[in-house]
Amino acid sequence: MDDYRRIAESIAADIAAGRLAAGHRLPPQRTFARQRGIANSTAARVYAELARRGLVTGEVGRGTFVRAATPPLEPALAEPGDVRVDLELSFSVLPQQPALLAGSLAGLLRPDTLATALPPVGVAGTPAVREAVAGLLSRPDWAPDPRQILFTGNGRQAIAAAIATLVPVGGRLGVEALTYPVVKAIAGRLGVTLVPLPIDQDGLLPEAVAEAHRAAPLRAVYLQPTLHNPLGTTMPAHRRAALADLLDQLGVYVIEDAVWSFLTDAPTPLAALAPSRTILVDSLSKRLAPGLTVGFAAAPPQLTDQLATAIRSGTWTANRFALDAATRWLVDGAVATITAGKRRDARARQELARTRLAGQLLHSDPDAYHCWWELPEPWRAETFVAAAARRGIAVTPAAAFTVGTSHAPNAVRLGLAAPPLPTLSGALDTLAALARSSPEDAGVE
Repeated sequence: MDDYRRIAESIAADIAAGRLAAGHRLPPQRTFARQRGIANSTAARVYAELARRGLVTGEVGRGTFVRAATPPLEPALAEPGDVRVDLELSFSVLPQQPALLAGSLAGLLRPDTLATALPPVGVAGTPAVREAVAGLLSRPDWAPDPRQILFTGNGRQAIAAAIATLVPVGGRLGVEALTYPVVKAIAGRLGVTLVPLPIDQDGLLPEAVAEAHRAAPLRAVYLQPTLHNPLGTTMPAHRRAALADLLDQLGVYVIEDAVWSFLTDAPTPLAALAPSRTILVDSLSKRLAPGLTVGFAAAPPQLTDQLATAIRSGTWTANRFALDAATRWLVDGAVATITAGKRRDARARQELARTRLAGQLLHSDPDAYHCWWELPEPWRAETFVAAAARRGIAVTPAAAFTVGTSHAPNAVRLGLAAPPLPTLSGALDTLAALARSSPEDAGVE
């Protein structure tokens, strides 16, 4: 075994035995190298190996700390947590949804109409669902061609198919430095290398894309320009135009994840600004609910066949019943009614978060269902997550969104959508009180 791996194994054993507790700060790498009598480069490899195993996390300007717990086998944010208040997953179900959706399905459950949903369907869906989804995605300044829309079982499958279409095994996919955790899991399974790209308050920096592409070609870029997860920011029109022009110049494709765009009136999508270079992916999971969803992707004509092949080979095709149900919900106005209700609900929850966490450093958009919280001293993200969990509240540390071994900001993301408003209010009050205390006061060892 390589020397650095032997050292990493010994530290991993100390962590497993509790000799190095959650939140324990490891020495700076140069100090660690002197203590162990090893080269600085070897120390760096030890820390990188520990981070790769999920045993430690780095925080910018603060150091490297033992994680609060062993990471789960499933990717972050993929499954509901076993906690009293879940502020990790960010999906909402409005009180009137079940009755509204059930009414739309009543006609589909008749024997004569149900018979049409029994046979299999291809990746192109049906003419009716293509028209309905094209209408859903259309904007005053852009409308997709229904013939270029393909369907998957959910939005994550649409993302996976888009990545598989554009990036070969071993290829490089640029992503925002803080990105959707499921993309990290998808890339790992597809053998794709993620390249973290710097961002600012307006989103992805075009010059960062150009610099990364010069270093080694990027096959594509994945981003969420509207109500970004986890930051909640929306890329302004001038940044979108600059990014679209650059992608055309470089010949780089972009996967535009529009899953949160239904909550706000955002600027023109990249799919309109760079139509020959953009695959736009979206789904019904946030508009409706994760248990009632269909994913879809609008691709340029030259990529439609390749994307269809990727969906088929990945076994990511949607089923006919889901497509027929989605068509009814879209055509009869159920989705539009629920969307309007969720826009109001998201704004109310953001206002609640601003009120209950007054004085804290929050970043988000008034229309978003989540917010980014830069924690006050002396809290560290992993320690705060552990302390919140002891109080029955699940929040997500910045490390879940950080790509590779990059240092994670000292922040957490709060998903505001799932709990009932009174429950959310109480949880935010608890977190605010926790933030005003210290790890010692909170009983974190």
